[in-house]
Amino acid sequence: MSNMIDKISFLTIIFLSNFVISQNEVRIKDHLKESTHINGKESYLNSPFVTSGRRTYMVGYQDGSFPEIGWHINGEMGGIWNHPIKLFDGVSAEIIIEQDSLELNNAALFTNYPYASLHSFNFAQKQIEIERWQFVSDTTQSLAIQFILKNTGSESRNLKFNFSAYSDLRPTWLGERTNMVDSPDHAVYHGDHDYWIINDSINPWSAVFKADRKSDYHQNVPKKYRGMGTGTLLGYDLSIEPGETEMITFFLAGSYTSVSNSLKDLNHIKDNLKSEITYKKEKYKQIAQNSKLTIPDKNIQQTFEWLKYNCEWLVQTVPEIGTGITAGIPDYPWWFGVDSEYALRGYMAVGQTEAVDKTIKLLDSVSMAINSNGRIIHEMSTNGAVFNNGNINETPQFASLIWEIYKWNGNHSFINKYFPTIKKGLNWLMNENDVNKNLFPDGFGMMEIHGLDSEMIDVASYTQKGFEDASLIAKVLNQDALTEDYKRISESLKRKINSDFWSEEFQSFADFIGTDSQALSLIDDAIVRADTLNKPWSVSELKKTKAYIQNNPSAESRPFVLHHNWVVNAPMEMKIADSSKAIKALKTAEIYTNPFGVFVTGIDRDKSSDTGNESFKGSKSFSYTGAVMTLPTGVQAIAENNYGRPDEALNYLKKMTRSFSHAFPGSMYEVSPDYGMITQAWTIYSYAIPIIQQFFGIDPMASEKLVTIKPQMPGEWENASLENVKIAQNSLSIHYSKLNDKVSFKISQLQPEWKVRIILPEGNYQVSGEILAQEDKGSSSFLLTGNEAEIISN
Repeated sequence: MSNMIDKISFLTIIFLSNFVISQNEVRIKDHLKESTHINGKESYLNSPFVTSGRRTYMVGYQDGSFPEIGWHINGEMGGIWNHPIKLFDGVSAEIIIEQDSLELNNAALFTNYPYASLHSFNFAQKQIEIERWQFVSDTTQSLAIQFILKNTGSESRNLKFNFSAYSDLRPTWLGERTNMVDSPDHAVYHGDHDYWIINDSINPWSAVFKADRKSDYHQNVPKKYRGMGTGTLLGYDLSIEPGETEMITFFLAGSYTSVSNSLKDLNHIKDNLKSEITYKKEKYKQIAQNSKLTIPDKNIQQTFEWLKYNCEWLVQTVPEIGTGITAGIPDYPWWFGVDSEYALRGYMAVGQTEAVDKTIKLLDSVSMAINSNGRIIHEMSTNGAVFNNGNINETPQFASLIWEIYKWNGNHSFINKYFPTIKKGLNWLMNENDVNKNLFPDGFGMMEIHGLDSEMIDVASYTQKGFEDASLIAKVLNQDALTEDYKRISESLKRKINSDFWSEEFQSFADFIGTDSQALSLIDDAIVRADTLNKPWSVSELKKTKAYIQNNPSAESRPFVLHHNWVVNAPMEMKIADSSKAIKALKTAEIYTNPFGVFVTGIDRDKSSDTGNESFKGSKSFSYTGAVMTLPTGVQAIAENNYGRPDEALNYLKKMTRSFSHAFPGSMYEVSPDYGMITQAWTIYSYAIPIIQQFFGIDPMASEKLVTIKPQMPGEWENASLENVKIAQNSLSIHYSKLNDKVSFKISQLQPEWKVRIILPEGNYQVSGEILAQEDKGSSSFLLTGNEAEIISN
């Protein structure tokens, strides 16, 4: 404690002498009156929620409690985090009426808003209702927790209100790799300013909190969490008249650099709560307006809107390292390569370009600093420690990501900046990972199953697409030799994937190409898995495959269909598969689904999957065994659209949408319907690509000020609109309607000099607006310009 005052500068002390309570009450709820919101379910009150900001976020339970949850840091992934440190394990509040102590950990209802949340408590016997609102700043390391207490009785109520905060100033995952050593917290109450300051004993980490009114008493309280934290309390004597309310707002802040920064942010949120709410309100209003979807299916429409909010929840800033989208909350609140490579394509399509640019910058800089050879990292904690230097698929997927983003931003310096990484990465990919020089790199892809690291179908597919897209980048940059070299490799890979990976017997692409010994070892492990999960059909199929291999040995590597992993659909996702093979494989994939979507590992399916469970039954330790996820399901929707099957694609979107708000209102779990991360970044890929780029058919080439639109609408969508799609400096809207087999497309754009090429099914059309050309006489392809145009079928 003696060192603590030393950590506060003299200027800070002078500054805090003016630290007075604002007389202007700010009610969080008043700023949310017109905001969309979703109520939670009573059956999921004992499951997590998140309220998030760019620097800080809060994870607790919907009943208002803060249990010890999570497995990445066992029991520590909940609470209040300010990466790369944790601030608090949780907070609690209680009211004491007539000697009865009532803790606020049994909310009757949880309500989620895009940028705030609410717990509602009802103590009917005591005639008291309480609302607990929480709002997290987007600009500082701080948040506000507001309590509104209402006397519903006919007599005055005298009560005590206690607010406790349980600090745990500890490092994030892998903290030990960057010399982040935890030590006991010490708390000191400062009566002059009525706040608590908590310090880590040997680190500059700190947390502070106070209220918007003077406390009547304060005390240390016993800690109730594991770790080296403390418990501190501020208490109040309240008297509430009949029908009246009392409001108390608590402000919490923290810093991993100094006490003065904690106090600065505490002061900011206290004095600027209204402007912080207004700033965030406008940000989320813009998020809603960008790529605004209106369709007959209101469930999908609502899901799509909230997934755009989810995207913003997952953006995390650590100033000393950078800003980027994190994979998921609560156990993956840090940065990933492949998760970003899927998700950022969706982020770009919904107009969240700042997150895209900053995440790519972060991935590139860290990957080059760690690997120096273009290999893209897989996973990095928020303290800068890299856990996995990169799985094989992540390097070619980076090339495809850069090309895709360039199509939307048209920024020549963007591809010029990242092409050196792509060139190095593709060189590393083929020279160091393709031992037999057959163009199929060896190593782990998306499926992290022990031993599944030979020539994987997803690695091959993403490598093919990576070289194809790198060729297009090289062409833009006038690197002719690389253009042809990359093109030749991509074309060879496309042929080889269709020939070498295809299994006519299984009507599917193979999981991998490997040796008999690799396959037999994997089969033995898979049989144990299937038998343990009581999947007799899987055991039977695997034993049959094992017998075939033993009776028909091969000295050469060959394709094997063992797990029916979702990645066998990557050739269709990347539009590599021949049409005839694709249709067969898409029909086969339908087998490995349940009402929520596609199984990660198909051998986990059984007949009970046809009905689907209301809850995912995971193992005692965290595991994805038996999981159905949004990413595999979205990949399948994209694959269906690639081969002209929008109705089948829509069916997969409907499956996914069944899990929206199933457990956490306003979000979709990583594993459907209610397991794993409560919100997951790559889910936006599974919606934005099928809807924006396939149903509405938007395919930009911003560098040429050209947008191609080739729509393929699901049959049941008779009216659909997509408004304010950001493409570089342009903004595009499409309104579609169908009546008595007559279709209409109304297209508007912000920049009239841009050209819009619309490609429609064969037929006769009437065009109003500025038409530059009907591209071929009698064709259904039109080149338009101007602000507005309409095309109606005759």
